[in-house]
Amino acid sequence: MEKMDLHILGCGSALPTTKHFPTSQVLNIRDKLFMIDCGEGAQLQFRKSRLKFSRLNHIFISHLHGDHCFGLLGLISTLNLLGRTAELHIHSPKGLEELLHPMLDFFNKQMTYRIAFHPFETREPALIYEDRSVTVTTIPLRHRLPTCGFLFAEKPSLNHILREMTDFYQVPVYELNKIKNGADFITPDGTVIPNNRLTRPADPPRKYAYCSDTLPLASVIEQIKGADLLFHEATFADEDAPRAKETYHTTASQAASLAHEAGVKRLLIGHFSARYDDESLLLEQARKVFPSTSLAKENLSISI
Repeated sequence: MEKMDLHILGCGSALPTTKHFPTSQVLNIRDKLFMIDCGEGAQLQFRKSRLKFSRLNHIFISHLHGDHCFGLLGLISTLNLLGRTAELHIHSPKGLEELLHPMLDFFNKQMTYRIAFHPFETREPALIYEDRSVTVTTIPLRHRLPTCGFLFAEKPSLNHILREMTDFYQVPVYELNKIKNGADFITPDGTVIPNNRLTRPADPPRKYAYCSDTLPLASVIEQIKGADLLFHEATFADEDAPRAKETYHTTASQAASLAHEAGVKRLLIGHFSARYDDESLLLEQARKVFPSTSLAKENLSISI
């Protein structure tokens, strides 16, 4: 199975604490790094997680609150100091380019690389990135600013060739691609060798869903259904549900209920309020609803 690892760089909320960095994650898919949100200190945490800047080409920003994007300018400047030449692609709701350009013009007058901004709408799901192995689709959320989560979905791969069987039946090399795509093999004497004798099924494609700051929304359930891993904000404990509603956030139990309704395999909660010295209360409340829940923490790495 190809690599698909999630690295937590920060899992705190807006107020800084000595325990948590603001929100930022990196998803490693086959050694391509995709950053999701970029709070303060993200580049330091990137180093601590032993990730390579050279493999980072796409950054996805859920919304334009500072705790999700204040780390961008520092990261961009560091990449410039390192002499980066490859384009850096930043995907975000509209407005980020206008906010960053004056600061970039002042602090980085001589850029060694180009930044490509890709604004997206937040009202409807939209495909915003695609390569040979993965798609990224926005998940519309409801917060105090236009906000989207992201669904990273592997594309189905081809069947795996059973080399010992293709050698046994003396299958020519030029036939292998058709067999990977499901074709049977016909020997020179007309015998049909069924495809399932020559291949084994590919690993099922995986999905990672990221839901940042939001009220709990039933509308996301269908889109994240069956995800291998769901990260959902759980800023508040159940007893602070009125504050969660007031600030357009989610409680731990509400996040767990969404995970249960969507039938995801695992839930990871984060974006913890600074009011909690110990997040084990949030974990306990979430696990009562959805047992396969874990707490995010800095420099945590999860294989999907």
